[in-house]
Amino acid sequence: MTHAPKFTRRAALAAGAALPAAALAPGLATAGGHAQAPQNAIQNSFTMGEMQVATLLAGSRVVEDPQSIFGMNVSADEFGEVSQANFIPADKTRFYFTPTVVTTGGETVLFDTGLSAAGTLPALADAGYAPEDIDVVVITHMHGDHIGGLMNDGQPTYANARYVTGQVEFDAWAGRDNERFEMNMRPLAEKTSFIGDGGTVAPGITGMAAFGHTPGHMVYMLDAGGAQVLLMADLANHYVWSLAYPDWEVKFDMDKAAAAATRRRVLGMLAVDRIPLIGYHMPFPAMGFVDTRGDGFHYVPASYQMSLEG
Repeated sequence: MTHAPKFTRRAALAAGAALPAAALAPGLATAGGHAQAPQNAIQNSFTMGEMQVATLLAGSRVVEDPQSIFGMNVSADEFGEVSQANFIPADKTRFYFTPTVVTTGGETVLFDTGLSAAGTLPALADAGYAPEDIDVVVITHMHGDHIGGLMNDGQPTYANARYVTGQVEFDAWAGRDNERFEMNMRPLAEKTSFIGDGGTVAPGITGMAAFGHTPGHMVYMLDAGGAQVLLMADLANHYVWSLAYPDWEVKFDMDKAAAAATRRRVLGMLAVDRIPLIGYHMPFPAMGFVDTRGDGFHYVPASYQMSLEG
């Protein structure tokens, strides 16, 4: 069993106490449906020994007809019953986009870059970082909402950074005709290091293969001060319709059978070892725990664990 990290929570701006309203406000979605970062959001931050971690709310939007995305292999009745039992509507959902920034071993590491630099940079600034402060950018996988912020007006957003991603993932997308990859990721290939399962990004940060959502999707274990936290990226994209029901098919999972098997394997490990997770699409502040429930799992959002220190 691992020890829990020590958490602190700090307001990025004086008005940040309004996060619950901001995180739920329909106005966060623009008329064109693009995710927009809220103003005055509280950034979630904590420490693990010498490691500092902050999750960044880089965007949020409401999406209609969630069963066109989640639970595609179950009946509408089952989807509705599960939704009702979890006190959420079955006809709409809110998406969250949450990069994570970690400082360890003298380097500042950004995990994923959001839909665009316009969304991620304000959230990064609220957490106290400028783009030139980022030493390493880790891309968990190549979907557009993770690589969209790599470039800004045709130039690298994080000019001082080196880049890390999975070898399997890069090779898979390099063989596709994908405009977002060609515009954002390929120009950075010469500055990119490619790792596999067990590869090291920086002291205390280890990559783990979690294939299925994409061909080479990776998750990352943070390990410092006797504590661990897993950055699970898109292992599960909704806390009920994906995490709690790992066999429910998700539209964005490129290999649905492999994604389901990977969810069961990794979530089972988190439940047994009681390791907290940060999920890119979990409700902000995107951190919680996993417990077993029936044949699936149950997501337990982090609560006052984050405010016991300071």
